[in-house]
Amino acid sequence: MAASPTPQPTTLSLALHPAPEPPRRRGLRVVLRLAVVALLFASAAAAVWVIAASKDAKPPPPRPRFTVPALDVARDTPVPPAVGVPAGVDQRDWARRLSEQTDIPARTLIAYLNAEADMRERAPDCGLTWNTLAGVGRVESHHGRYGGTAIAEDGKLSEPIIGVPLDGSPGVQAIPDTDKGTLDGDAQWDRAVGSMQFLPSTWKRYALRAGDDGATPNPQDVDDAALTAAHYLCASGGNLATGEGWWKAILTYNESLKYGRDVYSGAAAYATKAAGLN
Repeated sequence: MAASPTPQPTTLSLALHPAPEPPRRRGLRVVLRLAVVALLFASAAAAVWVIAASKDAKPPPPRPRFTVPALDVARDTPVPPAVGVPAGVDQRDWARRLSEQTDIPARTLIAYLNAEADMRERAPDCGLTWNTLAGVGRVESHHGRYGGTAIAEDGKLSEPIIGVPLDGSPGVQAIPDTDKGTLDGDAQWDRAVGSMQFLPSTWKRYALRAGDDGATPNPQDVDDAALTAAHYLCASGGNLATGEGWWKAILTYNESLKYGRDVYSGAAAYATKAAGLN
């Protein structure tokens, strides 16, 4: 926390040495001078009070731009599919406009859209839509912005997102290291990595590279992370257009009914907002 600013001296701290007054007007001048000094003191006191008040007052909390209502849905409820980019509309422009109305960075939204399109070719029967990936990304890392992380134009995160050590602490599963710390920097315990929070062992099995450059898939790249998440969900659930398939996939990602409802809530909210995009 930054230190509070130090108040600067005012002219009232300077010594005043006025010239002697003629005797017959001295009384009036004294009265006037005292009145001026009193007024200056009052003004200074008011200024000090304003400074103190502004220093102590807490700014009002920012109004949320986009709120995801928590939906208490039953398991196996199908998630609403989201509309994609209309034909003839520039993807980046569409993503920018939807980003302005939601909490999804435009660059991450493009990664979700591209992953959906890629999986339509790889697994046409999967039925995955981008809003499901957005629902997962919202819960896992706030779409790659966890801890103030930024997403570069090439899709890479400004700082790696690495989870807590899975060392068996209260509420944490114990998973000894599986990759010699290659992805998570921890050679003792595994940690979830990237914007979609994959365990190193799961990443190694399902990782896909979004680009055609032949490079190794990178969990700290939102394109690779989104495509790998799409691959994992399709492999886990089968047909995500059905309620049974969708919930099977999501609960394989994280075996928690609350988690499933959190993902569902985000996916439904994004679908609603996209449907109303002008």
